[in-house]
Amino acid sequence: MNINIRKVNNNEFYKTEFLTRETFWNLYNPGCTEHLMLSNLRNSNTYIEELDLVALTDGKIIGHIIATKAKVVGDIKQEHEVLYVGPFSVDSEFQNKGIGTQLFKQAIEEAKKMGFRGMILFGNPTYYHRFGFKNAQEYKITTKDGLNFDPFMALELQENGLENVQGKFFEDKAVEINQDQLRKFEKQFPVKEKAEPKIKIQR
Repeated sequence: MNINIRKVNNNEFYKTEFLTRETFWNLYNPGCTEHLMLSNLRNSNTYIEELDLVALTDGKIIGHIIATKAKVVGDIKQEHEVLYVGPFSVDSEFQNKGIGTQLFKQAIEEAKKMGFRGMILFGNPTYYHRFGFKNAQEYKITTKDGLNFDPFMALELQENGLENVQGKFFEDKAVEINQDQLRKFEKQFPVKEKAEPKIKIQR
């Protein structure tokens, strides 16, 4: 299977938001919020066009990943710029075929070339350890609430890139979902029934 990875085009935003919705529906939340989060991140000051990537086969979008600017704030309020990764989606028909791995590795390489020091995400450690992600606690980075747990992970993009990056991690406020906005946003997508989440994680 021939896979092409490139930057997303503006006219593909809906397709990637739909793919994100399909991937995350009832995965962690009843329904999901990740597709709106994706839309909000694209409209934020943290958006990076070069790190909004799609994977295609035969012209069909089957995977998507986005990384946006975020920061780690130290005890004396010094700020360190890092990347926040997510949402990250692969069409269910094409999962477990290495497509997500190709897409994620491409995002890492692009971020390295752009000079970013590190990436941070919330996700499944079993999956993300393959890319070199470690518990963020190893870099003395916590969530904005001062917490650490296995799904909260960081990756150095440069040699010793996170060596002096310590403190609390803050992603853009675009990830905070307003329920009224979500209800309006949902109207452009096919109706889906909500159910109990398949996976419960600490976040």
